[in-house]
Amino acid sequence: MNIKSLLLGSAAALIAVSGARAADAVTVAEPEPAEYVKICDVYGAGYFYIPGTETCLRIGGYIRYDAGVGDVGSFDGARSGDVRTGKDQGTWEKNTRFTLKTWTGQETELGTLKTYTEMRMNFGNHNADTAPYVNAAGNKNFDLHFAYVQLGGLRVGLDESAFDTFIGYAGNVIQDTLVPYGGFQTNEIQYYFDAGNGFSAVVSLEEGSGAGTDGFYGAGTIDSYVPHVVGGVKWTQGWGAITGVVGYDSNYEYVSGKVRADVNVNDALSLFIMGGFASEGKLNDTSLIPGTVDAGGRGFYKPWGGKWAVWGGGTYKFNEKASFNAQISYDDWKNLGVAANVAYTLVPGFTVTAEVDYLHAGEFNDVGFSNWTNANKKNSVGGILRFQRDF
Repeated sequence: MNIKSLLLGSAAALIAVSGARAADAVTVAEPEPAEYVKICDVYGAGYFYIPGTETCLRIGGYIRYDAGVGDVGSFDGARSGDVRTGKDQGTWEKNTRFTLKTWTGQETELGTLKTYTEMRMNFGNHNADTAPYVNAAGNKNFDLHFAYVQLGGLRVGLDESAFDTFIGYAGNVIQDTLVPYGGFQTNEIQYYFDAGNGFSAVVSLEEGSGAGTDGFYGAGTIDSYVPHVVGGVKWTQGWGAITGVVGYDSNYEYVSGKVRADVNVNDALSLFIMGGFASEGKLNDTSLIPGTVDAGGRGFYKPWGGKWAVWGGGTYKFNEKASFNAQISYDDWKNLGVAANVAYTLVPGFTVTAEVDYLHAGEFNDVGFSNWTNANKKNSVGGILRFQRDF
């Protein structure tokens, strides 16, 4: 009896163990909890942590549609030939742009490490302002507009010149360069200092951009190991700001400067005035480029005509959705530009802007301005309707 009980007990134990093993073989493991992207609010809205890192990333950009009408001289319209007769006539200048932006930020023992990139892609017609006026629409050149790294106050990479970014661009109008106020894209090594009490300063070593007699900027890119140099100081308070910048062009060995005052009159109205001046140096030495005509005394830090220029204007906010913006510009060569628009935000992130422009300046040719002197002035009127969705 004892032996029988022992055998039955052993058999039962074996069955139980076998059953347990069989159950273990088909058991499905619990799913791992999902790892969602973590919000990073250190650098503002829209940032999130790149998974597995301490780097915060933000992705944004805009889609823009422009429709321009008017004279070629105001940059607003286009010229074309009638597809049947070939007759020269005005037409729309259309452009659609997709811009992709990225920002990153991370705290380090040496300060905040940041990056910024901006890529622009365009489709539209090309302004055929010379015979045979073939005005084709298609994809335009890809534009890597910004790509820089910043650690604390040190910035290196592709940016727009501190001659413009530090002092501020001109008015809140689309065509703010009817009388141009500076060269823009450049590789640079820049240091920005903020004292925290309203005082800030910048120094920037820049490569410039452009080559030869390319219209506005002459030989803008450095031609030796000596960089262009920009320095500036700013005083900012609740009422506005006073800013000054100086740029040294190492190619033509001249110094150019701008001084600007911004005034916040009240919550609705803000005004600015900016003046530019230059020593010109060797800008008018046509022997610098044998066999060609020098760019009429224009350079990367002095694209306006003559020794001086002035820009002024402001913004009036009717309400949180609508604003009126205006700018007037004038230079030593009697070039005059006037731009005014109304911008209306239909819904957050979607703005429609209607602008009218007037320009009194020289006519365009195949290399840019033809008015290197005060002669050959032309009055041009045009306008732009812009739709822009920012995200």
